Amino acid sequence: MNQNQYNQIISVVHPICCGLDIHKKVISACLITTDNLGVEHVTIEEFGTFTEDLYKLRDWLLEHECPIVAMESTGIYWRPVHNIMENYIQVILVNARSVKNVPGRKTDIKDSSWLAGLLKHGLLKGSFIPPKDTRQWRDLTRYRQKHVQNITEYKQRTQKLLESANIKIDSVLSDLFGTSGRNLLDLLINKKANISLEDINSVIDKKVKHKAPELLKSIQGYFTEHHAFLLNMNLDTINYHQQQINNLEERIKAMMSDIEPLVTELDRIPGISEVTARAILAEIGISLEEFKTSEHLCSWAGVSPGNNETGGKRKSGRSPVKKHILKTVLVEAAWAAIKTKGSFYKAKYYRLKSRIGPKKAIIAIAHKILKVIYNIVKHGQEYKELGEEYLHSQNKKAQKRNLDKQAAKLGFKLVPVAA
Repeated sequence: MNQNQYNQIISVVHPICCGLDIHKKVISACLITTDNLGVEHVTIEEFGTFTEDLYKLRDWLLEHECPIVAMESTGIYWRPVHNIMENYIQVILVNARSVKNVPGRKTDIKDSSWLAGLLKHGLLKGSFIPPKDTRQWRDLTRYRQKHVQNITEYKQRTQKLLESANIKIDSVLSDLFGTSGRNLLDLLINKKANISLEDINSVIDKKVKHKAPELLKSIQGYFTEHHAFLLNMNLDTINYHQQQINNLEERIKAMMSDIEPLVTELDRIPGISEVTARAILAEIGISLEEFKTSEHLCSWAGVSPGNNETGGKRKSGRSPVKKHILKTVLVEAAWAAIKTKGSFYKAKYYRLKSRIGPKKAIIAIAHKILKVIYNIVKHGQEYKELGEEYLHSQNKKAQKRNLDKQAAKLGFKLVPVAA
């Protein structure tokens, strides 16, 4: 192959471009410029990461008329650079897994040069960077999820603490942190000893009055001042996180008030509540211009099977996306959807479960839910529930054909019965 043929295959897409290798304290920048004769000029510079230094980096790129830069999504360190570059220079954020260089050739300058070289020939695929308002929604919904996880953690700590003190309330009540459970915990903290049946009847709900004698037995344990102190701290922490969740939900509703009709439409999908709908929209945005088809979105979220085929044999269908916040939200929604009576997802899940197992089946349901969300958000379609009988009706013809064959083998003929 001669040089001209090679140049036709590997063409120059961006004659002027820059690769950035970003760290906490320093940024290595490699600027590549290609003149009209095809001669390449490389300039290497290093900049600090303070805001003043980032302005200098941006001005330096604008002076050289650089329209596009590429950088790896290294933790949180790319965000300050993106804040300064946004609206001035196109930023290509790439997954580090997709741009690995040859081992043994890793330095900051070589990393930036490698990124710039790939960008020059258009060999980089940028990650999805949502608009500014969507990024703010993300921050709020993800922060809310952290508080939910903290509440779960402290509830587990509380259960362990009570168990260590011989307190068995959760063996009698289905919800330790319901109204009756919380009142009993407050009673333990305040009275600690000599709790009577009348005390218990005065704090529990009328629905569990019949369990009062059993509850009295469950709190006869080894509950000391030490346990009361720790229990009070745990409950205060749970109350704090719950208040933070309430504040965040008010803020999220206010910021997403313009898309309330879209949230309401997503809420019609089995397994998806208003909170879940807002969390999903915070991750994918409301335009989906970056995702040409629903398959692209499902692959990005990690709910599509991966491709691993060699020698004509398919080895594994695992998705390369191991962790994704949207994937977690969708799986939680899928578990709720298969518990909804009369839903298509319930029937589909149990049909898949018998063939591929529960874990793969629930990912398949999450995949189907995300495809529905894509069509609602991007194309404005309305959700239509197919029902549990949909799959059965789709297979009626195949079932009749199989029955005809079986009857013919036995020497019989099936005759339709009038309705």
